[in-house]
Amino acid sequence: MEGLPERERQFVGPRAYLTRRYRLCASHRLHSEAYTQEKNREVYGKCNNPHGHGHNYAVEVTVGGPVNAPTGMVCDLGELDAFAQTNLLQRFDHMNLNTLEVFSQTVPTTENFTREAFRIFQGFGGAQLVRIRIEETGNNSFEYGEELGRG
Repeated sequence: MEGLPERERQFVGPRAYLTRRYRLCASHRLHSEAYTQEKNREVYGKCNNPHGHGHNYAVEVTVGGPVNAPTGMVCDLGELDAFAQTNLLQRFDHMNLNTLEVFSQTVPTTENFTREAFRIFQGFGGAQLVRIRIEETGNNSFEYGEELGRG
């Protein structure tokens, strides 16, 4: 282990996974400028309501890596929570997704919201991001990750 950075020397054992859940409320309207009003209503149904609608989202972030020998953990939960607070919750909680720059050129579907959350958490340096899962309703959830579908 000589020559390895201190952080890498601390890790031993198999890869472990941590999933942390964050909750936020946001609204959106599913509407594409590429479609006519009629086509938007056909494609998005009640989600095309001109006044929008809201969801109580549950965002699950799964990270993985070796277990840190001194702490016995995959990552520092305080660091992950602080990252989520700054980069996810402060940006999206109680917002109309349609009004945000990140969705100015794309429909703010939960699929696209999940992709954006994945992009954001790729910036977390405390462990490797595995997947993002966003529960929109009790019936609908969406997942995005590089390891999904392999195997």
